[in-house]
Amino acid sequence: MDPTMAAPKELDSRPMNDGDGANSYSQNSSYQRGVVEGAKSVIFETIPEKLNINLPKTFQIADFGCSTGPNTFLAMQNLIEAVMLKYNQSTQKTTTPEFHVFFNDHVDNDFNTLFKTLPSNRPYFAVGVPGSFHRQLFPQASLQIAHSSYALQWLSKVPPEVANKGSPAWNKGKIYCAGNEEEVTKAYFAQFKADTDAFLKARAQELVEGGLMVIQIPCVPNSEVLPSQIGAGLNSEFLGDSLADMVKMGVISEEKLDSFNLPLYLPCIEEVKMVIEMNKFFTIEKICTLSHPSNNNSTPLDIRRTCADVRAIKENLVKDHFGSENMDQLFDLLFQNYQKNQILFDKVARQDVYLFALLKRKGNI
Repeated sequence: MDPTMAAPKELDSRPMNDGDGANSYSQNSSYQRGVVEGAKSVIFETIPEKLNINLPKTFQIADFGCSTGPNTFLAMQNLIEAVMLKYNQSTQKTTTPEFHVFFNDHVDNDFNTLFKTLPSNRPYFAVGVPGSFHRQLFPQASLQIAHSSYALQWLSKVPPEVANKGSPAWNKGKIYCAGNEEEVTKAYFAQFKADTDAFLKARAQELVEGGLMVIQIPCVPNSEVLPSQIGAGLNSEFLGDSLADMVKMGVISEEKLDSFNLPLYLPCIEEVKMVIEMNKFFTIEKICTLSHPSNNNSTPLDIRRTCADVRAIKENLVKDHFGSENMDQLFDLLFQNYQKNQILFDKVARQDVYLFALLKRKGNI
């Protein structure tokens, strides 16, 4: 495949908050770290069993959507340890493989913070690879494992029809796909399907035959549950409510709010399976939903921490549309909305799940 292959144009993709300050992603991504930690046992079970390729002298792993750390470092460490379990189980050991890890994210991602915080004792060589993961970024058959955690839910663009007043998919009153309007959901899912297919096609070119792809993505538990009925959806719901409060206060216009939508889709496991099977480049070695480790904690959720997490993730998208001058006010209102709905949010967020998928690249593609 031509490395310049056509890919969805990225109109709405923005990096997480940069640096290591109070509002940065690096300081406000503990929830995503919990996903990496929660998947560790599944990775240790599946990677040694499903990795059937001969271990090369240089073993290459890429993390797609790495952001600024530190979660990507933990994810890469887990993968390397799982590969070494495979190596130690082998009866035909040769030279211990050297590991080469590629950290990928958008060109405007804060790679400076990422590389400043690289673990000093890391067991791998590290390289940054800027660019959209919806296109091919590596030479053909050059990777043994590809990994992506909490990234594929972000779309390359907002479906244009959801911001079109004349469209049946006009998403008035919402800033995300809440799941309660059929035409809006169809438009968002079509974009998710196109983006995920492009992502899988690119990885199929880069992975060796038999290479593995690990995907973790927030999702709804099943097709009967709406995004607005889980914590990840409520985060966007409350953000939309806070923007609506600013309309009532005369800070922003209703028209400006109606034209804003997040490039975000929370799929169900059936939808992800459908996209993978339609793609035809991979076999599904394992796919399941896992509960977030925080669900087992009986103490009330830290809403101040949750608000900070939402700001670290979504502030750049909001600033691009509404301007930067009212961000403190907006996220103060968001905190107040969490306070008003603490009991509801605690109950709903405890039910959050994420999807884990281990895919194997087929031969003869």
